[in-house]
Amino acid sequence: MANSHRAPLLCSFMLFCMLHCNFNFHASAMLDPLDFLALQSIKKALKDMPGSNFFASWDFTSDPCNFAGVSCQSNHVVTLNLGDPRAGSPGLIGRLDLSIGKLYALTEFSVVPGRIYGSLPATLSQLRNLRFLAVSRNLISGQIPAGLGSLRKLRTLDLSYNQLTGQIPRPIGTLPALSNLILCHNRLTGPLPFFLSRTLTRLDLKHNALSGWLGANSLPPSLQYLSLSWNRLSGPVDRLLIRLDQLNYLDLSLNQFTGKIPGRLFTFPITSLQLQRNLFSGHVEPVSRVSITTVDLSYNKLSGPISPFLSSVQNVYLNNNEFSGRVPACFVQRLLSASIQILYLQHNYLTGIEMNPTAEIPLSSSLCLQYNCMVPPVQTPCPLKAGKQKTRPRQQCNQWRG
Repeated sequence: MANSHRAPLLCSFMLFCMLHCNFNFHASAMLDPLDFLALQSIKKALKDMPGSNFFASWDFTSDPCNFAGVSCQSNHVVTLNLGDPRAGSPGLIGRLDLSIGKLYALTEFSVVPGRIYGSLPATLSQLRNLRFLAVSRNLISGQIPAGLGSLRKLRTLDLSYNQLTGQIPRPIGTLPALSNLILCHNRLTGPLPFFLSRTLTRLDLKHNALSGWLGANSLPPSLQYLSLSWNRLSGPVDRLLIRLDQLNYLDLSLNQFTGKIPGRLFTFPITSLQLQRNLFSGHVEPVSRVSITTVDLSYNKLSGPISPFLSSVQNVYLNNNEFSGRVPACFVQRLLSASIQILYLQHNYLTGIEMNPTAEIPLSSSLCLQYNCMVPPVQTPCPLKAGKQKTRPRQQCNQWRG
């Protein structure tokens, strides 16, 4: 039945080629006719940007399996990488044709940075063997097709640096094999979907307009890289964070998250902890010496004394909070030994620091103490945002103590 169905199509394909292709049919008959016609349609919808010659090898009088960016297996296209992947190479311009969905054996589809516009073809959802889908740094607009949630073998979905709008479709969160989801630098809105994958290791959604709360179980504990910065997410995340103990990078900055920062978070194998510009409050109480390279907790509502366990951090941003009390002596020791490179404590309610006015701070280190409830013992260059006032008004300090 299947052969009788394909026979007329094959005859039509052969006639088409004899009339229009003018090529040695024996060489290109290796490729399935549907794949051949799909590649022709994809090519017609795109062209090289000035300086690019990617399509120079796309001569349909020869075997398409030898085209740049195309690889075949068992007479079908299994890999399609559109554009020259070399860094700095100009990309393609045009649209992604609907016929991409006819390459049913495709396992990998990518597009290099360029000026491809229009929406993502909904026919991508027909590529049930697809494992890798990357269309980043172009001008793709419209919404993410919900049908992508039917690609149960998909491991990597990268649609970053485009102009996508609307919500992240809930079916995307149900993909069982998903390992990398990269949707950063778009215009996505609404809440995050609930993620069921237990293999998801990288989730990058920064620079969107996502909103809503994150539940304690909304993200899988398999995550190693999590970036949600520059969104409008809110609510407490302490119960969620303590489950993500495989994280090695965490950036929740520039949101509206509230509540406490769990002390256990500082024991995770994180190299960079970015929690700045939120509404976190309460005391910061690491349970042991912190081995994270960079900790940025600036511009929150954190209070209480500064934990000496943070003195082992190389770059410490605690500025623009409500910390009080004296700066632990261990911070001064590590600063003077150049173990701390950045120590920003400005705009708090700190009352003192044990530092000799003649102490020489290493050139490789930066210290800012201004606008606290003390006179800084040393004058050090501070960021311009710190302002010119060296000490917080006495009335504010008295109100804080009271």
